[in-house]
Amino acid sequence: MTTLLISDLHLHPGEPAIAQGFLEYLEREARHADTLYILGDLFEAWIGDDYQGEFEAGILAALKRLSAAGTRLYFMHGNRDFLIGDDFAAATGATLLTDPSVVDLGGERVMLMHGDSLCTRDEAYMAFRAKARDPQWQAQILALPVEQRLELAKQIRQQSGEANSNKAEDIMDVTPSEVENIMAEHGVRTLIHGHTHRPDVHRLEVDGQPARRIVLGDWHSDRGWQVRADGRTAPLLESFPL
Repeated sequence: MTTLLISDLHLHPGEPAIAQGFLEYLEREARHADTLYILGDLFEAWIGDDYQGEFEAGILAALKRLSAAGTRLYFMHGNRDFLIGDDFAAATGATLLTDPSVVDLGGERVMLMHGDSLCTRDEAYMAFRAKARDPQWQAQILALPVEQRLELAKQIRQQSGEANSNKAEDIMDVTPSEVENIMAEHGVRTLIHGHTHRPDVHRLEVDGQPARRIVLGDWHSDRGWQVRADGRTAPLLESFPL
């Protein structure tokens, strides 16, 4: 039983190499897995299920082929694609997950997160996150014409880039105490997340017991990242060429 986990592809038409690499990954790697978890930021921006250009439609069709072939597909919202909804799930055959979710990986209870909620020292981002995840705010945004939503997404990406360039590196990483608290609250010893673009395996203690935090990397034109869990060994963080 092979389970794959990925995140932070940030797919958009301006990076065709990543998109093509992802399509090949679905056919070459994910097609042979039992389950694929996408832990957020699949797209650089998603302005609502009612808008699909040719690029987005191609990605959704590929995901549908994967799920139709028998691979179970799960999706968790990221900070770039939090407006993905039920129509996306129906079109791709994916099941939407809450953040966080605890799943069984090879007999172990493992917590899955996008990871942005762990970055509590970034107070400005946490304020935006609270607003962006509010159903009323989302409904207001989705009620806007497509052109306005496209422009708003562009503005948010630009403002985010400018703000992050002025923030200390540690502020944009997870808060260690937040990690320990949420793992202890849910009684897990393994956490897998993305968001920070800092792939690594961190060893820590939770309630006096050894634990680990596995961080997925973001995809580039020549390289992708995944976690592989086969039920025989511990979940493994892997980098591979596209």
